[in-house]
Amino acid sequence: MLLTNARIATLVDNQSYGLIERGAVALKGEQIAWVGAKSDLPSAYRGCAQQDLGGRVVTPALIDCHTHVVFGGNRAAEFELRLNGASYEEVARAGGGIVSTVEATRDAGENALLQDALRRVDALMSEGVTVVEVKSGYGLDTETELKMLRVARRIAEERSVEVRTSFLGAHAVPPEFKDAPDAYIDQVCLPTLRAAHAEGLVDAVDGFCEGIAFDTAQIRRVFEEAVRLGLPVKLHAEQLSNIGGAQLAAEFGALSADHVEYATHADAKAMARSGTVATVLPGAFYTLRETQIPPIQAFRDHGVPIALATDCNPGSSPLTSPLLTMNMACTLFRMTPLEALLGMTAHAARALGLARRGRIVPGHRADLCVWDVDHPAELSYRIGFNPLHTRIFGGAL
Repeated sequence: MLLTNARIATLVDNQSYGLIERGAVALKGEQIAWVGAKSDLPSAYRGCAQQDLGGRVVTPALIDCHTHVVFGGNRAAEFELRLNGASYEEVARAGGGIVSTVEATRDAGENALLQDALRRVDALMSEGVTVVEVKSGYGLDTETELKMLRVARRIAEERSVEVRTSFLGAHAVPPEFKDAPDAYIDQVCLPTLRAAHAEGLVDAVDGFCEGIAFDTAQIRRVFEEAVRLGLPVKLHAEQLSNIGGAQLAAEFGALSADHVEYATHADAKAMARSGTVATVLPGAFYTLRETQIPPIQAFRDHGVPIALATDCNPGSSPLTSPLLTMNMACTLFRMTPLEALLGMTAHAARALGLARRGRIVPGHRADLCVWDVDHPAELSYRIGFNPLHTRIFGGAL
């Protein structure tokens, strides 16, 4: 198939949109075979079935590289508590927060979790997402963690979307191990990781390195097991404070360090050396009414790729709009529209360890979005407006 009469944002590098006016994209199977100005179309593609896009903008499809879309219940009551003055940390220490979602997720059946997750994924897909990362972490026991990961795998069977799973057993200390986080790591987290890996349910291993969760020594043990199993790692790091998570992530060559509001220039330098992506999550920053902005300029200065994600979850970021996420990144974190688009395409792909995604170049997977806009900057500029015309997944409209 040949897509013609398009304004194509190739994102071929990180310095510009790489716009091609009056462009064309040739698709062969699930891959991009050729891209360029229609006037330069090779003769081999002139006989292809053509789809005239009417001058619309084409970008790589969006990638949501950090979500928690599989969970039970909701935390609207805690939202109200925070508005009445309680901090996220105070809510968590009082038995709310992640632990309250754990109870609801343990009680929910697999099919119920799947149906709820599909509604969230449908919202992401409706704004151009073709790849979504899904974490466990609301079970905190073997049975429920495995249940969550199985549900995550089933999403890709029910929808035209690629799912990457992250084992997040080190998300919080469950009530039955209160004041015994090391015992939880030994008796539940590590054995469950091994079981999930044996069942083929894990693409990466994550953790929450924070004062209300696990310290660097405890996360290190989880990462060491991941390395033994041959799995890449990523980390929730420096969201509420700086306790060394970003440095630990860099030490293990993590795919990404996420949140990173309290990261420093030294952290950015270490992440640059290790190739670790900084994934920023403005939805959580906004919902929790935080004031510590991630060190975007430090990441720029040290050449750290900046990815962007919804962080869709029931407590700190009940957000299912990648387009609003892009706008938030620009308005709250002073990222540019180009950085926001790269953050939800090429850099998001890198944060998941996915090759041949996120740019419109020959050999890359044909995951594309066609937008009813004049320029790709409009995707970050508009608020509450979805200009998606067509989503192309693996070469299929």
